[in-house]
Amino acid sequence: MRIYDIILKKRNGGALTKDEIAFFIDGCVDGTVPDYQAAALCMAIYFRGMTDEETVALTDCMARSGDTIDLSRFGELTVDKHSTGGVGDKTTLIVAPIVAALGGKVAKMSGRGLGYTGGTADKLESIPGMRVTMGREEFLRQVEETGVAVIFQSGNLTPADKKLYALRDVTATVDSIPLITSSVMSKKIAAGARSIVLDVKAGSGAFMKTPEDARILARNMVAIGKACGRNMAALITDMSRPLGTAVGNTLEVIEAAEVLRGASRGDLYDVCAALATEMTMLFAGISHDEAAARVADAIESGAAYAKMKEWIAAQGGDIAWLERAKYGDGAAAAVPVVCPADGFITAMDTEAIGAASVILGAGRSKKEDAIDFSAGIIVKRKTGDRVEKGQTLACLYTNDAASAESAAKRYLDALTIGPEAPEKTELIFDIIR
Repeated sequence: MRIYDIILKKRNGGALTKDEIAFFIDGCVDGTVPDYQAAALCMAIYFRGMTDEETVALTDCMARSGDTIDLSRFGELTVDKHSTGGVGDKTTLIVAPIVAALGGKVAKMSGRGLGYTGGTADKLESIPGMRVTMGREEFLRQVEETGVAVIFQSGNLTPADKKLYALRDVTATVDSIPLITSSVMSKKIAAGARSIVLDVKAGSGAFMKTPEDARILARNMVAIGKACGRNMAALITDMSRPLGTAVGNTLEVIEAAEVLRGASRGDLYDVCAALATEMTMLFAGISHDEAAARVADAIESGAAYAKMKEWIAAQGGDIAWLERAKYGDGAAAAVPVVCPADGFITAMDTEAIGAASVILGAGRSKKEDAIDFSAGIIVKRKTGDRVEKGQTLACLYTNDAASAESAAKRYLDALTIGPEAPEKTELIFDIIR
């Protein structure tokens, strides 16, 4: 078998066999398939696509390309959640303790942020003392004892995906449905959860810009997950504006705690409640209405917030800090973004708002960059809101005062203000089960 023949077959529109796909993935991992040929096959897949059978085989081979996590000791109770990324997306911090408080087992591996999308591992590390690395047995023991552990994805999990994603990133082949599907689902399957709920974002701050494109990706991922033996569901949610009000690591942790304390409602609460409901339906085998009632009770009773504190303490986090932390703590400068005219916010370029947070120090332009955990944005007005000249639209927090002016301009340029209110958009476009 030769990689040249596999590239030629796909270039000409043929369907690859499982053995051919396994040969390709094995070669990527052991180095016998050079980068230029791996990139060529990715480009052929980008243009020619893959059948469902090919995508299942690719996902399975990638999941098995390195270590896997055995969660069988927890039976049917293991459940994971994956978001395709966005701005202000701190849902893991909220749904993980809700589901664990209801008896689910959340053994989750999360990444760091790069560019305008924040990473859960960074948000957790903004809590003083919080550890996001631990050995496998300690990880599993914490899940057994507290119901939840969230750590940085490291080690040898899906090494084929790490290599292929790096190549796709520099060869303009990231936005291929089969390659996205296999990348996301291989990591989730290798992580071992029996049930998986996906939050597929659509809008100006998402990779998929329209709900229609997001549905295509979600249906593919749900189908592939089911073919690999997992219980699956996916929500298509709005990312045409930041989720919640906080953008930035410490700020997002504080907002997540406010939601679980019952002190904050709105779009963030609604998305998290919907995700937690789907997760509870899958691990508990109950109806939507019963799961939704249990989720609401977990928040209202304080059980979810108590579980959040138990989880953070188990990973070394400072609970006293969580209880007293306030927006702006640790930031030397707080700079308002002032509205230039009366009207309505008719649109937000959410990706540009995320880029403004990176300018302030809340994110990375390169993976080696350091993060200022206290930097970020509190969004005070969103799409559809009536605004007046001179009103504060957002507050920017930073320890680099020189960055504030350019970040404020970037934020203001991201807003469209018009004389009439825009049509209201859905927060959750669809649920695919």
